[in-house]
Parts: sequence; structure tokens; C-alpha cells
Amino acid sequence: MPQRSFIRPDFEDLEPYDPKYVACDVMISANENTYGLPEGVKDQMVAAVAEQAFNRYPDPMANGLRDAVAQWHGVGRDNVIIGNGGDELLFNLLFSCGGNGGVLVSCPPEFSIYALYARMAGMRHVPVMRDLATFEVDQAGVEAVAKDARIIIITSPNNPTGNLVDPAWVERLSGMTDALILVDEAYIDFARDEDSCRRLVRDDGNVAVLGTFSKAFALAGVRCGYILAPKSAVDAMSAVRQPYSVDVCAQAIATVAVRNRESFSPILTQIASERERMLAELPAVSSDIQVWPSAANFYTARIPGAHDVWNRLRDEYSVLVRDFSSTPGLEDCLRITVGTPEENDRLVAALAELVKG
Repeated sequence: MPQRSFIRPDFEDLEPYDPKYVACDVMISANENTYGLPEGVKDQMVAAVAEQAFNRYPDPMANGLRDAVAQWHGVGRDNVIIGNGGDELLFNLLFSCGGNGGVLVSCPPEFSIYALYARMAGMRHVPVMRDLATFEVDQAGVEAVAKDARIIIITSPNNPTGNLVDPAWVERLSGMTDALILVDEAYIDFARDEDSCRRLVRDDGNVAVLGTFSKAFALAGVRCGYILAPKSAVDAMSAVRQPYSVDVCAQAIATVAVRNRESFSPILTQIASERERMLAELPAVSSDIQVWPSAANFYTARIPGAHDVWNRLRDEYSVLVRDFSSTPGLEDCLRITVGTPEENDRLVAALAELVKG
């Protein structure tokens, strides 16, 4: 007897998000902070969690963490919303501020979840492709469609290519449109402070910025992120959020991370140093390997036969990277997280055997 189908007819072609996770010795596929937490910080987090009352619901607005994030970034509590990772926040923003028939403008190749969430929220997605030689944003192309947009998403540094966007251009763009401009800065802590668009967030403006504790703060397993935005946008997202979505453990742990943020600086400096080393070493392995500059904790490499290389890295060398070779504009491309020096050395040695040229 055939199974019944319960999915909405317009969602029948949707597939689950699948990053092709497989446990390997060297896990450099998910853009995590492979270095972990600074010494002593984990102990503080464990102590903070131990103080929580697990029989009580968490603060639904996470106001203690909101205050810590607001003080960090020089905004008011009303300009901060906390979520169960950036993914929840992205969906809530598109659902509450986009809506049926609204236009989302974004710049592929990028985080694929934007287009999916726009569809789920009933929005129409208008992609403006990046320059496929440099992966820079097509600024003129975005400006040409900005007036019709309800939401514009720009990723900086871009996932998966690592490019930054100029905050001065975002500021100019904000004056050309009534759309809410979200700058996804999940990886901005690996770049310079002046590269961030956080300073553009104000109540009478139309710029919002997404941040996360998953990347630089080495808390991917905790699931906690935030958006800085005009109060009206925060209120809209708050109205549609799932209640109690950020549990007491996540709130306590992320608050400790904010209070200890300066202690992460040496780790971020080392990651940046290893990134630059890898950007120099991979092309030296083979003239067939092309890499692009990156301001994040990952980089993109174009390698002939990338899909086969990805399989062999995993199966023969126990090294897991991310295969983007089937993504339009990223043919033969792998995205590689910056690992520890030892992990990076294993990758270089493996590629030296797999890629000839």
C-alpha cells in the first residue's frame, strides 16, 4: 500500500538541508572554530550552567544576554534580539518582515538557506549573482532592483567565498531603498572591526546585522545568535518567534562568552595566520589549485575534479571538507575551514598526493 503524502503540495520538491556530515579525523567542513575555547572560559561556562534552575522556563526574551550584547555593540536592548542560532533568526526576519509576495534580493553564491527560507515565508527571491571571477558583490545590479525589494541580504564575509562588503556602500544602499537590509556577519569576528556594518544600525534606519556565537566564539554546539536592528524590526521578529527558543544553558554560556570576548583575540589571530598560510601553500602544491582571498575562518579552492577529490579526502585520508562543486558559479570548488596547524598540514599532504600539476 503506498504511503500517504502529508507535505504541502508546493513543498513537495524540498529536500532536507544536508551538509554531508561524516565523522573524520580532520573535520574542516563546517566553518567551526577548530581551536576551541580559551583556557578557563569553559570552566566559567560550566559554573554558569550549574547555577541555572532547569525546572524553570528560560527568560523568553533572554534579557540578560540582550543587555550584554547591547553593551558590547553600543546599542539599546530594544535593538537586540537573541535566537536559537542565526538560522532561527533568519527565518523569523524573512517571515515577519518579508511575507507573501515580498521580494528578497540576495547575492549568490551564498548561504543556501536564504532562498529556502524566503520560499517558506512566501517571498519571491531575486538573486543578483556575484562576479564569478572575484566573487565580489555586483553593486550596480543590487542597486537596480533595490527599490522593489522588501528585504536585501548581503553576507560579509560571504559564505562560502570569504569576501567582505564595504560598509560605506551598504550605507549608500540604505539611502536608495525602503527595504530592510540585513548584513549577515556570522564571520565578521575573523575580520577587522572597521569591516563591520554594526555602526549602521539605528532606530530611524533600515540596516540590521546578524551575529552568532557559533563561529569565532567556538559555540556551534550551543546554538545561539543575535540580530542588531531597528526596534520596529526587533518587535516584528519577536512577535513571530517560538516561545522559549533559547534555553537557559545557551543564555548562560553565551553571556560568559561576551564577558570574556577579549580572551578570544589570540585564537582569532592564529586562525587568520593559518588562513594566510594555507592560501599561500595550496597553490604551491599544484598550479591547478586556485584560491581566493578570504576574511573568514575558511577559504574556497578550485581544484580539477573537486567532487572526486572531496570523496577521496574523506575516504582515504579521513579529512572532511565541504563540496560546493555542484553549486552554480562554484564548479570544481571546495570550501575548506581553517584548521589547527596539524590539521592543515594533513590537508596539504593529502592534496599533494591527490592533485598533480
